[in-house]
Amino acid sequence: MSTKPLHKYRLPVILFLLAAALTYCVQPPDYPDEPVIEFVGLSQNVMEQTTFGTDSVLITFNFTDGDGDLGFNDTSASIFIVDGRDSFQKPSYRIPYVEQQGAGNGISGTIGIVIPTTCCIYPVSSGIPPCDTSNNAPQAIDTVFYLISIKDRAGNRSNQIATAPITLVCRK
Repeated sequence: MSTKPLHKYRLPVILFLLAAALTYCVQPPDYPDEPVIEFVGLSQNVMEQTTFGTDSVLITFNFTDGDGDLGFNDTSASIFIVDGRDSFQKPSYRIPYVEQQGAGNGISGTIGIVIPTTCCIYPVSSGIPPCDTSNNAPQAIDTVFYLISIKDRAGNRSNQIATAPITLVCRK
């Protein structure tokens, strides 16, 4: 019977445990094939209404996509934004083409989009059109929020998220 010191077995055991840990760490993520998005934040929560769009807000959200097929090679829209006050569709944005990578195509990341300021919407009874910046505006502020979703190349639409409220300054 051999009586080898136990410290000779320490290195192979450590290497085995390290290899097992690394194998576990590089498993591809298990995301659904449909994109999933989650609101992160706004760069500011107050914007000034202007007719020339000189103010804007950066909206940030996280995404995951199980098959990694985000973005198009052409100008197809992949980010859709709706004004939550009146369901008006804002101009769409596009995610740059993301090349699929091997068998484990799940991807995740963060997207930031800059939305220019929008108009205050006044009650119809006031007779004042949206975007009136004169002192005749019936209200000093308005509040807007946006509904956002994305679409992947397979046509899968994500969930829809709502931003936090943004205060619009209608008149100074």
